Amino acid sequence: MVADFFHLQGHVAVITGGSRGIGKGIAIGFAQAGAKVVIGSRSEEDLSAVVNEIETFGGEAVYVVGNLSERNGMQYLIDTAVKEFGGVSTVVNNIGGSMPSAFMDTSERAFSEALEWNVKTAFDLMQISAPLLAESGNGSVVNIASAAGRFPSRGFAAYGTAKAAMIQLTIHASLDLAPRVRVNAIAPGAIKTSALDIVLTNEDIHNAMIAGTPMRRLGEVEDIAAAAIYLASPAASYVTGQILGVDGGIRSSNFDMGIQDI
Repeated sequence: MVADFFHLQGHVAVITGGSRGIGKGIAIGFAQAGAKVVIGSRSEEDLSAVVNEIETFGGEAVYVVGNLSERNGMQYLIDTAVKEFGGVSTVVNNIGGSMPSAFMDTSERAFSEALEWNVKTAFDLMQISAPLLAESGNGSVVNIASAAGRFPSRGFAAYGTAKAAMIQLTIHASLDLAPRVRVNAIAPGAIKTSALDIVLTNEDIHNAMIAGTPMRRLGEVEDIAAAAIYLASPAASYVTGQILGVDGGIRSSNFDMGIQDI
């Protein structure tokens, strides 16, 4: 049956930024689908809570506390997966982010850090893990990009450029690593996480964003987790180099920062 392809039995997944938000949702979803999970971030308290939640329903997970902006932090994640679970079959590049700001207010340092945090980290983890992914027989990469990397909006010169670069990295890496490793990305729209606190607590902004979304709601973490499970599962065995928009149907930003002309 086709439904039998939607599982992650036998997978070992490494997920960056797995302590909260989208990363936490993917970690829990992967474990529910049968994967053994390794999560990493800087917050031991939050990581431990996620692992405990996974273990309550019989899943297997371990966490790694470290600075994932450095390559050796990524190496430690992979080494832990090999030590604890014998290998790696899926990596999810979820860490990233950058505060929006007007173009003329964006410092050179902020622009560089957006590229480092969103693109270099993904490159590092993919390059470190690629040999193990290839050996696994079902290797795949899922990069968490953003609708901001596809649709322009004022205030997102740094973040949008970084996520656009991540999308291109996904496409190029999918060719370089084929046929043994699949590489895809998810481009979320507005997802209800702590990063959207200003939206969730401001009724006017919240309503405006909903009105600007064809599906007339904001996204849930589970929407992204479900997409990630699909891309990592046998159901997507013929899918690589693709950018899956999970954005409620938007084709432009649904968030107006009110930035004035220069």
